[in-house]
Amino acid sequence: MKMFRLIAVAAMIAFGFAPKAFAFHDGGVAYCEGCHTVHNSSGNKAVAKKGASTQFVGFNYLLQGSDDSSTCLNCHASNAGGGYHIMTFPIPAAGTAPLNYNPGGDFAWLGISSPPGTVATYGAPISDKGERHGHNVVAADYGLVADTTLLTAPGGTYQAKDLSCASCHDPHSRARVVDALGTIAYSKLGTATLPIAGSGSYGAVPTATEAVGVFRLLGGKTYSQMSVNDANGSVTPFVADPPRAVAPGTYNRVETATDTRVAYGSGMSEWCANCHTAIHNNNYPTTLLHPAGNNEKLTMTANDLMGKPDGTTIATIYNAYKKSGNLTGTQATSYTSLVPYEEGTNVVATLAADAVIDGSKTQGPSTGQENVMCLSCHRAHAGGFLHGTRWNNSAEFLTIAGAWPGSDAATTEGRGGQYSRGYTQAQYMAAMYGRPATAFATYQRSLCNKCHAKD
Repeated sequence: MKMFRLIAVAAMIAFGFAPKAFAFHDGGVAYCEGCHTVHNSSGNKAVAKKGASTQFVGFNYLLQGSDDSSTCLNCHASNAGGGYHIMTFPIPAAGTAPLNYNPGGDFAWLGISSPPGTVATYGAPISDKGERHGHNVVAADYGLVADTTLLTAPGGTYQAKDLSCASCHDPHSRARVVDALGTIAYSKLGTATLPIAGSGSYGAVPTATEAVGVFRLLGGKTYSQMSVNDANGSVTPFVADPPRAVAPGTYNRVETATDTRVAYGSGMSEWCANCHTAIHNNNYPTTLLHPAGNNEKLTMTANDLMGKPDGTTIATIYNAYKKSGNLTGTQATSYTSLVPYEEGTNVVATLAADAVIDGSKTQGPSTGQENVMCLSCHRAHAGGFLHGTRWNNSAEFLTIAGAWPGSDAATTEGRGGQYSRGYTQAQYMAAMYGRPATAFATYQRSLCNKCHAKD
């Protein structure tokens, strides 16, 4: 019976399910020895097996990896992909794509650069460094190093050398959702707060006696990375609550047939502004930065940003846009996880109802409360395209003659570096989460057009 139970649990994990009874974090701080080791010794062997650590000689902060991110990747990196994994390791060989398709992306893309001299159809050869594909968390045990180009967070002061999983995720999270309206509270000395009974990432609703954790254990107000010395000027405590969102229980999957719909509620851009402060603003066009946040509703008219309102709202365009040259879509079927938005609500049940993978929730914006956010364009971890964007923003076409571009494409244009980024067609398709090129126009242009329809 015990063996059957272990096999059943392993199967659920392999397919991406997150049953509460077997969750490691359970919405808050996990059991201490899952990440730390007191003496680095068990069975006369070192507990921390990676790096240079030996028995009775531990890493900083008694971690089981040589740094914060390596400790996280001890569980969250895999050579199999799927489930709760966020990095394919070892990094795939040339011409091979990473294996994970979770909404945040796969950190292995950071280790995939375009081959030197990748030839563009026009102009000079392109050169994409892997480090430009997302957040460069430092994980020495897994070959991830600090960004060599952007030494501080764009729009902020956080230093690249300090960036780790714990820069964003609070492994000792005291933040919790305490009611069905998504209210967030924090435990602190001298106060009584509902205890965390499980994850809040999958739509569990708090009860009168039990809270749930915040979405993905993201750091809350006053949070700062404990392992970073504040004296170096890198860390400013967070000022925003974690965003409200709900993910489907199965989320690490290709989206060939149906989308993985994470129901983003509110607060994502405000939370990203904890580090990227100057990028987040509501003053376009005077600051020439794209607006994002709770107040940037999709009900604004399409040309409001240029001071030329024409009566057509962004929501109307989003719902009508199917692909380049085709604006015949309807609100009932317009949603795409390649261009998600926030629903403008914190109500847990409302978000949970929309967090699906079976294609049963395909509706686009309709309430007037939806807004654009940072993750409308970017992946939180890393992806196949520059700057962690969800699609290639460095060329005019996403598809060429009805096919994905790639170094092995049938047409000369399709092999062009600015389109292929040096990938094979299979890699490019993986970067688009398994979607077939036929889901788009034969010469599909940027998915910025999902909101702007300039193609």
